Amino acid sequence: MTRRELTPADYLEMLRRRWLLITVLTVIGPPLAYGLARVLPAKYKSQTLVLVQPPTVSPKVVEPVSTLDIGQLLASLQQQILSRTRLEPIIRRLNVYPQDMGRVPMDRLVARLREGIEVSPIQPTADTRTNDLPGFYVDVTMDNPRMAQAVCSAVTSMFIEESLKMQNQRSAQTTDFLSQQLSDAKAALDAQDAKLAAFKLRYIGSLPDQEQANLNLLASLSTQLDAATQALARAEQDRTFAQSMLDQQLAAWQATTQDGGNPDTLQEQLAALQSKLASLQSQYTDQYPDVIKTKADIAALQKRIAAGPGTAPPSNESKNKNLIEPQQITQLRAQLHAAEQTVAEKTKEQQQIKQQIALYQSRVQASPIVEEQYKELTRGYTTALDAYNDLLKKKDASVMAQQLNSEQEGESFYLLDPASFPNSPSFPKPGKFALGGLAGGLGLGLGLAFLLEMRDTSMRNERDVEFVLHLPVLAMIPSVQPDAGNSRAAANGRKRTPVNSTIGIGTRA
Repeated sequence: MTRRELTPADYLEMLRRRWLLITVLTVIGPPLAYGLARVLPAKYKSQTLVLVQPPTVSPKVVEPVSTLDIGQLLASLQQQILSRTRLEPIIRRLNVYPQDMGRVPMDRLVARLREGIEVSPIQPTADTRTNDLPGFYVDVTMDNPRMAQAVCSAVTSMFIEESLKMQNQRSAQTTDFLSQQLSDAKAALDAQDAKLAAFKLRYIGSLPDQEQANLNLLASLSTQLDAATQALARAEQDRTFAQSMLDQQLAAWQATTQDGGNPDTLQEQLAALQSKLASLQSQYTDQYPDVIKTKADIAALQKRIAAGPGTAPPSNESKNKNLIEPQQITQLRAQLHAAEQTVAEKTKEQQQIKQQIALYQSRVQASPIVEEQYKELTRGYTTALDAYNDLLKKKDASVMAQQLNSEQEGESFYLLDPASFPNSPSFPKPGKFALGGLAGGLGLGLGLAFLLEMRDTSMRNERDVEFVLHLPVLAMIPSVQPDAGNSRAAANGRKRTPVNSTIGIGTRA
């Protein structure tokens, strides 16, 4: 039978033949399982519900610092809290296993407590985002219901405290990191600013934004140079004219004064000198050279007049020194002096304008090179400034997030249901054990029946004969029921087996 395909009729036949075994195992399975439930030690489960409280301030206003979502945070907290470092103090403080303390190694006690703690997150609903975790359950299963409740409360408190502590720690670390980065960025920005300031000071007037101003100044200076050149030409003409007129007047005056002068002439000269002094004093101070010279001439002339006509006439050289020049010659000398001063001033002005023109021309010519260097410095300064502003913004956001966490205004865990007190054991459940025993007995009976049938090598119908002998069946002899004689023979201890024979005639394929 194990080598041929079984039909539903074969399975029904198996059930008919093995119904007693299946029934017995099915019937005795539930009582055995129920009795086992009564024998096994009871386990009590205490449960608490912790929900995730969203931040009171919108993340659009204050961006959270931590990049971990609640699921990752819960997994990290679970690894920390279920470690020996955190569970061993709970075992010692609550005396969780009083009968095993000192006899069982602490590692085994911690492992036993860890097996009794289960953290199961609440699955988000369909209308929420997939990365939003509404909360989680903390289940603690132990032999003592009160101890299970106490351990559940302690573990839940650790989850809430550690979550707040971890978020504050992450915020503080982020703030410190951003502060260090901001300090480095500020130093880089100051260095770029110093380079840019030194560059501007070195190439002042040649910067790209000053090129148009330089061109405008060049145009204005060219106009001023033309005006100064024209003024200088006029001043030189005036000086030449005044010089020629002075030479003519001096020649005429020297010709008339070759024979010396009389007292009337000396009086006229004194009056002319006094008039000249009055004119000079109205324009200049007493320290002016012409004023001093005129006063000296007046004093010398007065001495000559006081000496009288008998005084020996001075020599030609001394006479020329003591003679008082006419007012026209004095005026021409003043005009000549003014013209010379004007020529000197215009010449100096012209040189200054030329120097300025050369300076601005050199600035305009150097503008392309300066502009290229200025762009490079400006690009570095802009990059440093953007990095500084970005870090400053992130640091401010980190400080605000840290303040929110410290004030418990950020995203945090809060206890919704405190640890429950288990009034009845969560394991074992006699009813569930009975149903399990029923299912187990039925399955065991079916399995044993099928195994026995597979080990049975008897042939029970024509399909078995055809499959084993590979010969077609031509006729079948029906079963012969035992008669009364057979019944008496059976009573005498002899047994007659019913005959169900099959005759197969043919050749092998």
